[in-house]
Amino acid sequence: MSEQRVIAVCGKGGVGKTAFTAMLTKVLMDEVPGKLLVVDADPALGLNYAIGRESEVTIGSIREMVLEKAEKGTKKDLEELADSVEYLTAQALDENEKFSFLAMGRMNTIGCFCSVNDLLKGAIENIMHSFDVVLIDGEAGLEQINRQVIEKIDTLILVTDTSFRGLQTVRHIKKMVDEGLVPACKNLGVVFNRAQSDVTSLKEFAEKEHINVIGSVPYDKQVEEFDLAGRPLLELPDDNKAVLAVKDCLKRAEEAVR
Repeated sequence: MSEQRVIAVCGKGGVGKTAFTAMLTKVLMDEVPGKLLVVDADPALGLNYAIGRESEVTIGSIREMVLEKAEKGTKKDLEELADSVEYLTAQALDENEKFSFLAMGRMNTIGCFCSVNDLLKGAIENIMHSFDVVLIDGEAGLEQINRQVIEKIDTLILVTDTSFRGLQTVRHIKKMVDEGLVPACKNLGVVFNRAQSDVTSLKEFAEKEHINVIGSVPYDKQVEEFDLAGRPLLELPDDNKAVLAVKDCLKRAEEAVR
């Protein structure tokens, strides 16, 4: 297997982050050779609907089950847990010929056992290592990625709209990365999503904050119609203007890593 690439997407709620990730999934599965793993690391669990996949079992639900056994079980039960966690984690992996899907779910802090967390993290890493490309839909502040998913990111894409709050979230995440509070990443860039006008002022903001601009994705009525109807965005036509813009964003992001 060639060197693995890890791409993570994050941004404030309501900026179209999950729709962007779904379209990026479409681009990756059509354009990139190798095995693709898509991870929904946002506790809101919206990506499965956007890509038309079910997530009956999440890592969070497995964690709660394992924690319950750890709290009530004997020493022998705890030893058996170590053998079963990897099997249970593999059960959460939804596979098909185009890509595989893994939902993290909600990670409650109640009953937090470091040993259980370490077991889960190890099992997740074992799954991820068998894929060429890993795409992660993260929550706004990357906390979920930092806690349980992965330690290294090749490309971190910050998705924002044109709102002041969205731009402040981008600034906040950039600061977290600079301070080493989240996984190390080789390349960080911003995408202006659902743009309906000139984004020159947004680019000036990004430059002032020393953030690379990967590109912009225009508002698209067809994307909105798919979303409202609950249709997977993977079914969007290849020549959809938003999909083409996402494809261009990926190209620019990859060029920045080289």
